[in-house]
Amino acid sequence: MELPAPLRQAVDHILESVSLPELKQAAKTLSDRYRAELRDGRLHMAQDMAVRAYLATRLPATYAAVRASLDALNDARPDFMPKTLLDVGAGPGTVLWATMDLWPELEAAVLLEASAAVRKVGETLAADAIKARTLWQAGDVTIDLAGFQPADLVTCAYVLDEIASASLPKMVDRLWHLTTDTLLIVEPGTPAGWQRILAVRAQLIAAGAHVLAPCPHEAPCPLIAPDWCHFSRRVARSRLHRLAKDAEVPWEDEKFIYVAASRQPAAMRAARVVAPPKSGSGKVLLKLCEPGGGAGETLFTKRDGELFRLARRLDWGDALDHGPA
Repeated sequence: MELPAPLRQAVDHILESVSLPELKQAAKTLSDRYRAELRDGRLHMAQDMAVRAYLATRLPATYAAVRASLDALNDARPDFMPKTLLDVGAGPGTVLWATMDLWPELEAAVLLEASAAVRKVGETLAADAIKARTLWQAGDVTIDLAGFQPADLVTCAYVLDEIASASLPKMVDRLWHLTTDTLLIVEPGTPAGWQRILAVRAQLIAAGAHVLAPCPHEAPCPLIAPDWCHFSRRVARSRLHRLAKDAEVPWEDEKFIYVAASRQPAAMRAARVVAPPKSGSGKVLLKLCEPGGGAGETLFTKRDGELFRLARRLDWGDALDHGPA
């Protein structure tokens, strides 16, 4: 998966005169902060160079994870076409770009972002490229949500890992109250990210939400640690990305986990592929999370006919409607 061409071109323009040594140092600092999940009161991207490091090394992967999550939401609710978006912890507008790519009919978007440097870059990227009316707001996602208007789609991507756990329930409650239809939360695909998503999922179900994706049910998660639910998207690395990270391969795999919850039920309940498929001659083994609430491996062979032909085309994270589990 790659960035939309207008976004890629805007990013390239911002990065064309950047100092590579400074970018490499900023990229390392940013990566270290993300990996350590630091909550020291400082913004990850308070400075211009940190924002540029994000554009070069993190934006493509974050975009891919958000876009894949939105695709799963869309598959579960094909009738859903949001007109309004509220994105909290918006960064440089990653979710906005992914949402517009899927739903170009989006009319208005409000983006809450604490960093002035990030907001400035986000506005630059979107200038003359995003058709929706877009309003950028400064604020802290844990305390500055009271004055916002509800939106059809409310999103929060790669934000919970920067917030103290004690603040999360109140924040999630406020996000749900601002959601007229669907709430999407995306997190890094680590065991800790999965635990945060599980807590959010349980809170939303208790509030009456319908889980659209990735889970095909509202039962407790059937996966048991050290296993955990997460997904992956392969992302192309630009030349500058490779140089900034001293990387040799032209791609990276972004691991992520998400929950999409709605005030409306899913159009259908289909099993979810929750691990890379294992293929062999005339067979494919899929680890599926089932609508009945269980999870396990299912073998499909040529004797399964059309179902086998469908199963062997599936990838990690895809849905499969194969009847009763």
